[in-house]
Amino acid sequence: MQLCWLLHIGGRIQGVGYRPFIYRSAVALGLTGWVRNAAGQVEILVCGEEEGLDRFYQTILHQPPAVALPKLVRKTVVPASECLKSGRNFRILPSHENSESAPLLPFDLALCDDCMAEIHDPVARRRGYSFTNCTQCGPRYSIIRELPYDRARTTMAGFALCFQCEREFNDPLDRRFHAQALACPACGPHIVFQTGKGNSVGDPKAIEDACALLQAGGIVAVKGVGGYHLLCLAESGPVERLRMRKHRPAKPFAVMFPLTGQGQKRIALEVQMKPYVLKFLLGSRRPIVLCQRAASATLAHNIAPGLDTIGVFFPYSPLHVLLLEKLGQPVVATSANISGEPVLYEDDRARLQLNGIADGWITHNRPIERPADDAVFCYASKGIPSVIRTGRGYAPLETTLPKELAQPTLAVGGHQKVTIALGYGRRAILSPHIGDMGSARGREIFQNIALDFSRLYRINPARFVVDMHPDYATSHWARSQGKLVIPVAHHFAHASALALEYPRIEQWLMFTFDGAGYGCDRSIWGGEVLAGAPGRWIRVGRMRPFRLPGGDLATREIWRSAAGLCWEAGIDWQPSIVHGPLAHKAWQKDINAPLTSAAGRLFDAAAHLIMNMHQATYEGEAPMRLETLARQWKGSMNPWPVSLRITNGLLEADWAPWLPRMLDERRVKSERAYMWHLTMAETIVQMASALKSNYHFTAVGLTGGVFQNRLLVHLLKAPMKSCRLPLALAKSWPCNDGGLSIGQLMETACRDTLKNMD
Repeated sequence: MQLCWLLHIGGRIQGVGYRPFIYRSAVALGLTGWVRNAAGQVEILVCGEEEGLDRFYQTILHQPPAVALPKLVRKTVVPASECLKSGRNFRILPSHENSESAPLLPFDLALCDDCMAEIHDPVARRRGYSFTNCTQCGPRYSIIRELPYDRARTTMAGFALCFQCEREFNDPLDRRFHAQALACPACGPHIVFQTGKGNSVGDPKAIEDACALLQAGGIVAVKGVGGYHLLCLAESGPVERLRMRKHRPAKPFAVMFPLTGQGQKRIALEVQMKPYVLKFLLGSRRPIVLCQRAASATLAHNIAPGLDTIGVFFPYSPLHVLLLEKLGQPVVATSANISGEPVLYEDDRARLQLNGIADGWITHNRPIERPADDAVFCYASKGIPSVIRTGRGYAPLETTLPKELAQPTLAVGGHQKVTIALGYGRRAILSPHIGDMGSARGREIFQNIALDFSRLYRINPARFVVDMHPDYATSHWARSQGKLVIPVAHHFAHASALALEYPRIEQWLMFTFDGAGYGCDRSIWGGEVLAGAPGRWIRVGRMRPFRLPGGDLATREIWRSAAGLCWEAGIDWQPSIVHGPLAHKAWQKDINAPLTSAAGRLFDAAAHLIMNMHQATYEGEAPMRLETLARQWKGSMNPWPVSLRITNGLLEADWAPWLPRMLDERRVKSERAYMWHLTMAETIVQMASALKSNYHFTAVGLTGGVFQNRLLVHLLKAPMKSCRLPLALAKSWPCNDGGLSIGQLMETACRDTLKNMD
């Protein structure tokens, strides 16, 4: 019996070769009909015998291409007469643009195995070509100008296909069928290597000359998929030169290893490489992964000064693959930007701002429409990667909210590590990492992407969700749009972001620990314990607050946190700093000494008291160095005493008893650093146990930047398990401020639902 189905498929199906896959599946089963793009979905009219339709249905949903994640939106049985209209064959129709459903913006993918083999094939016409791609790999997000995703709507529109490429593009059985970024040496983009001495055009000459400069210790700016990298050999001299020119004295660099030759063996010598980590690194998205430095490591220590972890990754574009293969050794590959700003991607601006840093340039004539920095992950749990920074290959990230938003909504995050999240109904879309808002360019890129998202997804936000802090640039911009603005407390957003990852958990106890966030009482929170669920959080505990001398100055001058703790505890202690006495007088008069409960500042204080570290040159440097020092201690100890008390209705943990122990120089520094972490973990466990008698919860959540500390998380697992307190950690989006926007969206959706219930 002939049947006719109309299927609407959503999910991740744009830019991943899904329509050609549909075509091949239908033809193989002898089915007729058509398939087409329709603004973020795929529509399929398929006709045939019931058995064939069932097999087709199971294939396209459960055996899709590797990077596709299809979801059935709707299945309709249509009159059999449609079979006659569809003809005797199965066809791929042009994209249908008159759909009200919002599209999905595909992300950039790493070079696939087939294209990898092709650029090394001595007889292939794309041998050694830096822009080789197919439907399973290559740029998407970074080149799209409009949706649906068709070549004419990308930055490849200016490259007319040659005869051979056009034949591949139009052949449904070819892996390049409708590969929108399709190119070859005859019709596609080309690279150019530039120095003050002249230009080298095209493969392989440009790559050879760039490698010669790198081998001589030079620094090369490379235009990649979503922006520029700065590259140098992963050796002490070139790295020091890069640090000096970039004014980046200590912040760690990532290291890119060759994908071929000895690259995989070398990475295993440099970092502790588990099989599941290597598989993740070699996947279709190629993120940076933070790994423990190996005992056999030979990489220069100034790549990550004072740290025992290194960010490592493999090349993801043909250009990077060919460059690293020719070079034959790892390179530092760091985002080309001014510290904290979004990655540079416009050619003219990159040339201007990197002048004096780079000795040479590999650039090309394929425009980048919007920046996409590299995604960064770590492994806080065995076998489960956690996002530290969203980016290329992982964003825009779409997820489903458990509750429906009352209106289309744009959440704009905080002030640092900014992302945005666009939502309507139960759909939520998280942007890639944008950057900090402390510069004019950071604010410009933020505004561009906020407007760009609304345009591309065809969603006009009726309201904006902002951080409760009154002075954030993101909040100022949202208020300037003349629409409803909803403030959400910083730590409520952190908590709701984590809760979104675990929709089955209805009642939480959340530890939201970070460096600073505007609290509901207008003080600086950061060591908070929340109970409840999104839309109805209550603060039930905290770290003991103290007055922070100098306020925001303490984020870099970490001695101020230590001074504030000691003075608050009545310890007559003076830091060996010129400004110490003046700061003490101001603190005594309560001048620029805001009250804070921030756990991040406690870690800063511990780094100063234990390591005598005065300044931090980048955010998180002090806690990261303290964690590295703590891992050097191999003894077993009991934690320092934990003191809990009820203050103003809150369970409060007092850090004062720990101060003499941190200052006890009879104990080696590594022991004190380890004891600090062990005691902080014990404090969290005891607080959770104490609160269990008064508040019903089924899981304990750990969120906020402090819980990027893998040692702290490790020390929590066993005691929490023994107390039968299940732990939940962020995985899909950052627990730091990069996850604020998706948390703001979740919090708002749940508030909308509660309001409708009242």
